[in-house]
Amino acid sequence: MAVNPINGMLGTFSRDLGIDLGTANTLVHVRGKGIVISEPSVVAIDVRTKRVHAVGAEAKAMIGKTPASIIAVRPLKDGVIADFDVVEKMMAYFINKAHQHTIGFLPPRPRVVVGVPSGVTEVEKRAARDATLNANAREAYVVEEPMAAAIGAGLPVEEPVGSLIVDIGGGTTEVAVISLGGIVINHSIRTAGDEIDEAIIQFARREYNLLIGERMAEKAKMAAGSAYPLDEEIKVVLRGRDLLTGLPKAVEVSSVEIREGIAGPVNTIVQEVRTTLEETPPELVADIMEHGITLAGGGSLLHGLDRRIAAETRMPVYIAEDPLSCVARGAGKMVENFDNKIYRAILTRTQSVRKARY
Repeated sequence: MAVNPINGMLGTFSRDLGIDLGTANTLVHVRGKGIVISEPSVVAIDVRTKRVHAVGAEAKAMIGKTPASIIAVRPLKDGVIADFDVVEKMMAYFINKAHQHTIGFLPPRPRVVVGVPSGVTEVEKRAARDATLNANAREAYVVEEPMAAAIGAGLPVEEPVGSLIVDIGGGTTEVAVISLGGIVINHSIRTAGDEIDEAIIQFARREYNLLIGERMAEKAKMAAGSAYPLDEEIKVVLRGRDLLTGLPKAVEVSSVEIREGIAGPVNTIVQEVRTTLEETPPELVADIMEHGITLAGGGSLLHGLDRRIAAETRMPVYIAEDPLSCVARGAGKMVENFDNKIYRAILTRTQSVRKARY
């Protein structure tokens, strides 16, 4: 098949990208450079002109603080695209930012591998591919997030050995058993970091008549959230508005209280791991008992979650090295090794799409 000379020229000035398009954060791995971008999946946009004011960390700082004409939005919900046009603009921003130091007179047109939740429909997969292509990629591929996370965590996905990966992101929790380059058992639930934040908001409202925002809830989760009794319980201050007086209010709460407040979503995640193990073939369960369960994603950093899952499953549980970047690193390994037969087979199964545009 003849090679399109324009696409060849565009490829010369473009670097292939692996992108973790997450509900909470987007990470970009550039071929040959590693992860160069890690920013919140937030876009600040003018509601009248639809012009983008800011993307990423700058846009997240605007949440709840913008005038009526500007809104700071998270265009992905539960791991899938909720606003196609805004995601397209966000992707274009990140692709251009990843190439900002590249010398060339043509716009970047990279090959891109995008991580998507394993539970999405074919329509949602196509939406992710189309958004990537419309953001100026010359080729777009999607890979299921648990597979990318397992590759990024260094699990032996190519071998006939069972590996259990639990990827807890902002919008979804993915639990998958992987062997021989394929997903044997997979569960994807839309209970993850965002639901834990919401549980803290509801806890503050219910117990203290205190209205707090998403950022305050996230700070409290990171500081004092836990899934298992801590060796030394800690306290954190919640600041917000008193629902009775309408005045500012601050209350000090303990990690014990917050643990009780977030018990609902945490129990759901733990039960999903148990359910996955119950459905796993016995030979693969034996492998998992020997090698343990691997946790990835930002949600895995919840204090004591590894100890809680270990107590519930009676198996060793490990947190992957740099769990926040596992999906991006896995997608990055795939773009670094496009000729790897196993990786090519994985990408082919998730339906690669090519689009010629000039």
